[in-house]
Amino acid sequence: MTDDRSPEAEGTGWSSEHEATGWSWEYEGYEPADERLRESLCTLGNGYFATRGALPECAADDVHYPGTYVAGIYNRLTSKVAGRQVQNEDMVNVPNWLPLRFRLPGGHWIAPDSTPVLDHRQLLHLSEGLLERRTRYDLGGEQVLTVRQQRLVHMGDPHLAALRTEFTAEGFSGPLEVEAALDGSVTNSGVARYRDLDGRHLTHIHTGTATPDTVWLRCRTRTSDTRIGIAARLTAQAGAETPLTIRHERPYAIQRLTLHMVPGHTVTVDKTVALHTSRDPAISDPLHAAVDRVGRAPGFEALADTHRTAWGQLWRRAELDAPGESGRILRLHLFHVLQTLSPHTADLDVGVPARGLHGEAYRGHVFWDELFVLPFLNLHFPEVSRALLRYRHRRLEQACTAAVAAGRRGALYPWQSGSDGREETQQLHLNPRSGRWLPDHSRLQHHVGSAIAYNVWQYCEASGDMEFLHTKGAEMLLQIARFWADKAVYDESLGRHRIKGVVGPDEYHESYPGADAPGLDDNAYTNVTAAWVLARTLELLGVLPEPRRRELVERTGLDGGELERWEDVSRTLHVPFHGGVISQFAGYGELAELAWEGYRERYGDIRRLDRILEAEGDTVNRYQASKQADVLMLGYLFSPAELGGLFGRLGVRLDEEMWRRTVDYYMHRTSHGSTLSGLVHGWVLARCRRGEAWKFCQEALQGDIADVQGGTTGEGIHLGAMAGTLDLVQRGLTGLETRGGALWLDPVPLPELSSYGFALRYQGNWGVRLRLERGLLEIAVPSHDVSPIDVRLPGREVTLQPGETGRLVLPD
Repeated sequence: MTDDRSPEAEGTGWSSEHEATGWSWEYEGYEPADERLRESLCTLGNGYFATRGALPECAADDVHYPGTYVAGIYNRLTSKVAGRQVQNEDMVNVPNWLPLRFRLPGGHWIAPDSTPVLDHRQLLHLSEGLLERRTRYDLGGEQVLTVRQQRLVHMGDPHLAALRTEFTAEGFSGPLEVEAALDGSVTNSGVARYRDLDGRHLTHIHTGTATPDTVWLRCRTRTSDTRIGIAARLTAQAGAETPLTIRHERPYAIQRLTLHMVPGHTVTVDKTVALHTSRDPAISDPLHAAVDRVGRAPGFEALADTHRTAWGQLWRRAELDAPGESGRILRLHLFHVLQTLSPHTADLDVGVPARGLHGEAYRGHVFWDELFVLPFLNLHFPEVSRALLRYRHRRLEQACTAAVAAGRRGALYPWQSGSDGREETQQLHLNPRSGRWLPDHSRLQHHVGSAIAYNVWQYCEASGDMEFLHTKGAEMLLQIARFWADKAVYDESLGRHRIKGVVGPDEYHESYPGADAPGLDDNAYTNVTAAWVLARTLELLGVLPEPRRRELVERTGLDGGELERWEDVSRTLHVPFHGGVISQFAGYGELAELAWEGYRERYGDIRRLDRILEAEGDTVNRYQASKQADVLMLGYLFSPAELGGLFGRLGVRLDEEMWRRTVDYYMHRTSHGSTLSGLVHGWVLARCRRGEAWKFCQEALQGDIADVQGGTTGEGIHLGAMAGTLDLVQRGLTGLETRGGALWLDPVPLPELSSYGFALRYQGNWGVRLRLERGLLEIAVPSHDVSPIDVRLPGREVTLQPGETGRLVLPD
């Protein structure tokens, strides 16, 4: 995907000050430079909304950014950039519910950037979904104020959040003023590169009082006209010196109270919040719903209990047991995946936001990252996968409209999608190295359609959801296949069909050197996946129940001549080669070689080589240099046997040696400018060069916690890479495939991760457990399941009955 990030920034990393235990993630000390990273990694969410892990006493500035994002809430604004009017649609930063600040009477508001900090600790409790912080402030004259907070975004009730604050005085007694607020002044300003764009998404901001302890704020988005209602209840358990007072200073709703502090005695203040929008079902008005919900909400302890129960259920369904540091990071990744895409997502019209609900990078848009996310969800939360695919199906009409506008038939899905499925890719992007705004041609990544088709197929194989495959899934597959068949042109000289004018997953290369128009010809990944879509769609049409097939034909105008063309194109798409390896695209082998070592010596981090070269007045289009896996993505999507079969269908022999040469070739020509690159390389190398695989697996694991891309994690996590690491353990190292009504396994244990286990849900069988340990594979089918499971390994087939456990010795 387009990766608007600055490689010059130093990653704050996972340092000696950062400790992780099996079920917690801990940061010690206050470091302003680390705050954005910590806020992203300490985000709490429930699939409906999420709030960054900012300190409640801190407002948005260059250090802190307390954003809250509701899944699927977008707004479109027009800005003037480089002399042009450009539109951008953003996931909206909704009003901030966090603010809670405090001070001694007559003093300044206490915050870590203005008051000496003696100790500071943040602890993310993964098992419970709770964020805890402890800070000791030095107030001078041997006076110390200890602040302990616990925060939750409720996983059981997706509209609730709560913040408990405990104040303890040391060396002083007397009043402490506390002020809580709902803040409607927020803007989208969390990504420096976007600050030239209009980020004022909220309007018609009003505040009011519901009850003596509850205030509310309502507003709406400026163009999408989504109404938002928030209500907050503030209570003090003991020690309040004065009654709660309320003040409204638009755009703030403010609650104040004064606590009486006694040395060694703790005083507790609870803030409970409800959030609704006009997109919610079964409500008449979001403000009324928020006020009503917060009024019925129990106290903090009761909320925390039901919240823990909901998280416990999620952890059981997504059970993953891996040892050591890798296991701890995988658990953190799983935590953030579940916060972004939870069972609540199944009730929403949303896609997979590439940066989670954790920040504003990529403007909250939906790219192809579901290709790395859904395979994991399919085997744990298939209802969530189905909902995410329905997001794509609801926008099928828009994709067909886009194809017509491009002079094509079928469905042309956008590279970046938001609210309604139109193309949201920016027209210009900023190179922070040169300061220049440049044309963005990444919208030519039409391979996103193949990713959607692949996800449909994988979901239905894993879940057994034939109803979806035969209805909405078939409709998407048909229109995506129709697009590819129409876009392919026959080349008499080659005797093959070609797909021209596209951009592949690499993204560095958008055009040929000196070309007047963007686009490349015969991107191998694009052509092979297009052939796969055509073949799978033909296969599906052949097995559809006759009444359904007739309906589909009548609705789409499909005829026999069109199917004959699909068959022909699926067997004759051109795959270019040079020097005995698969070419990334036609002409790749004729590009100049890059002086890799020279650039590493001059710049150190060259992940964003495209920006470096552009700032030098050059272009990466001239060189054999890739940002991330492109050809090698084929080895990520398809097992060696399936990939060989695909090439065979195209009339090309792809043997093990040729694939090894291809892997080696691109290994030396890739800068890994995307967090997905290490993941894909680790996956592919586990199959063909096992000794080198773990290095790339480690890079994928460290991607966000060490901020390896240089300052980008503070703008939002990389959800595809996080989910991909989980799937690397689940499917990559086990060789697990769901096809033909069976579980296929072909494990490739790595010495660095030779023991692990997980539970999965397969075609209605809940809690199937797999464990790999030192050459032994154990599969347990729960006794309550009603159907056996067919398991297939190289040279072996096993059928496991309900209640049966199979133990299979693996070859060395």
